[in-house]
Amino acid sequence: MLILLIPTVMVGIWEWVRHQLLMPYLSMDAGNYLTPVLVFLSSIVLLLPLFRLMERNQRELEQERAATSAMEAREALAKELHDGMAQSLFLLSVRIDRLEQSRKDGSVSADSVDQIKKTVHEVNRYVRQAIASLKVPVSSAESFSLEHSIKEQLAGLAGEVMIEVSLDWRLDEQALTPAEQAELLSCIREAMINVRKHTRAGRVSVTGQGNEQGWHVTVTDDGAGIQHEDPFAVSGSYGLQIMRERSRSMGWRLQVQSGAAGTTVEIAKGGGEDGTLPGADRR
Repeated sequence: MLILLIPTVMVGIWEWVRHQLLMPYLSMDAGNYLTPVLVFLSSIVLLLPLFRLMERNQRELEQERAATSAMEAREALAKELHDGMAQSLFLLSVRIDRLEQSRKDGSVSADSVDQIKKTVHEVNRYVRQAIASLKVPVSSAESFSLEHSIKEQLAGLAGEVMIEVSLDWRLDEQALTPAEQAELLSCIREAMINVRKHTRAGRVSVTGQGNEQGWHVTVTDDGAGIQHEDPFAVSGSYGLQIMRERSRSMGWRLQVQSGAAGTTVEIAKGGGEDGTLPGADRR
């Protein structure tokens, strides 16, 4: 306010003094020349310190915002570590203790070993997701785009395994809450990791369509497929099992269809019993 008011007040005072007191001694032309000179001198003397103060306040505000963003990032990472890796490692230690006790009793079961393998796989998945999240450039909530994040995941997959990728995204992001977007992105990432690890696919495509009333997302590849009637029953299919647990916790439907022509993973919410949407193009 002072930056705005000082020049106005200075010019007003000068014009009043000039017309009321200095008219007999100062010509009109001389007064017109002196006016900008006085404004310039008053700006140097009075306004420059105010501008420096404003710039210092702006720098302090930016530093405070940067510190706040860093703290929020640390809190988010701590929550991810606690909810994922810390709890899984604790569960792993409990199961190892039980396995050790069973070994002493001579009753080691294959289920115990499978449970430990599953827990190790979960920890590995949490670590990968945390690293992937840290590699994503920080952006404001307004500029976040689920479609852009999926494009980055597809580009990374294409660069790692030299595979053709495509994206057809017509899902209104307003139909998903931030928590749903995060879980859906994790499921899509897990499906693409399975494509990279377990198939010899030459092409993978991701499609998404729907609105607040219902939507479905599919991840399709043309790989060798899963040679089992129930893909979730395959030994070591921890990724699919984790995706199923995530989908159940969010109230979504997860279907996996696999054969010689490839594998299709579909996640759906709302719509019909089979996850279809009115007028949807099932591919």
